[in-house]
Amino acid sequence: MVDIKSNVSFACQRCLQPLRLDPSFDHLGEHTLAELSLPIQQQVVGDIEPQSGSLENLVPPFRLTESTNGTNGFMLVGDSGETESLSHHLRVRATLFDILSSSSAADHPLCDECTDSLLMLIDQQLRMTEGEWSDYNEFLKKLEADQQNDSDTGEMEILVKELADVKAEEERMIQELEALRKEEAATRNAIAEKESERERLQNEEERYWREYSKHRRDLILAEDECRSLECQLAYAASQLERLKKTNVFNATFYIWHSGHFGTINSFRLGRLPSAPVDWCEINAAWGQTTLLLTALARKMNLTFQRFRLVPFGNHSYIEVLDQQKELPLYGSGGFKFSWDTKFDAAMVAFLDCLQQFKEQVEKGDSGFCLPYKMDRGKIEDSATGNSYSIKIQFNSEEQWTKALKFLLTNLKWGLAWVSNQFTKDEADQ
Repeated sequence: MVDIKSNVSFACQRCLQPLRLDPSFDHLGEHTLAELSLPIQQQVVGDIEPQSGSLENLVPPFRLTESTNGTNGFMLVGDSGETESLSHHLRVRATLFDILSSSSAADHPLCDECTDSLLMLIDQQLRMTEGEWSDYNEFLKKLEADQQNDSDTGEMEILVKELADVKAEEERMIQELEALRKEEAATRNAIAEKESERERLQNEEERYWREYSKHRRDLILAEDECRSLECQLAYAASQLERLKKTNVFNATFYIWHSGHFGTINSFRLGRLPSAPVDWCEINAAWGQTTLLLTALARKMNLTFQRFRLVPFGNHSYIEVLDQQKELPLYGSGGFKFSWDTKFDAAMVAFLDCLQQFKEQVEKGDSGFCLPYKMDRGKIEDSATGNSYSIKIQFNSEEQWTKALKFLLTNLKWGLAWVSNQFTKDEADQ
């Protein structure tokens, strides 16, 4: 149920504030509505045609009366009398607001503040319109005065001359335009040529940088290889200098002693009851000794008489040239009185070859002298005057071992003399 005494409010169409209407708007007569429906400004007939085109895009203002028709409207539910009275008041007010909205540029209803603002805007538009009307009026008078002056013949000649000048200027401008167009076409062709030249130069630049990068990489690799070769050359040169200063014989054949034994390259040469050296080690020592004496003789270009040394590891032997037989410098058994005399003969022949080496050195160096005297298979200790046989037969292990130690000592002295001569020859070269 709707209270009939309730006031129906409208909203301002600009600020959307609720409005309370004066009760005098509840009853409007038909004459009042007809007067309000009259247009506020009379349009000039001449303005109809220019505005007719704008009617195609005209959007009519929103009408309050149309919102209450059909399904889009509203209905008040209550007593029949009350409903009709309230609906009538709404229709009357809505009609009033639609008439006002259609007669002006502003939509109604409006509140007091919006109305005042609207009036101020209308006053400003009025003043601007009056100013424009004044300007147009003065311009119209000026045009009328100019039309009267155009009838003057002299002024017409001036205008004709000016027209001819303008046409000549137009011709000149057309010719200049054609020249500019030709220049533009030539410029475009030149630009196209330059673009193609630029692309060609870019391609050449890319190719150049690729080749540069490749050559740069090859250069870096070559420099690295050159530095590597220089390092290798320096290392090889240092190694060569070190090798030049190195005595090959001393590095290859190391003669020393170990207790009662003479040693060559750590192989003991000899045998004692308290230290039964294995015959494989003794044979290897004889092989190293034979190889050393052979190398020394070759260095001095010495050829042994009656014998030829054949270094063959732990099975070395000596060839007797006039008898065409081999004497072994290796053994395989213990000390016996019935020993194979070939081993003894081989050791005596080796001592003979060492004596020949001594005599050959003394020919070139009269001051050379070995510490132990050698004669017919015996070695004499000059300090004590004792002689020791190099044979095993009818000999003790102690004396045989001491004779071998003296033999290695003499061989070491010969090695030192040849090494010294070798160093001098290298220095002279």
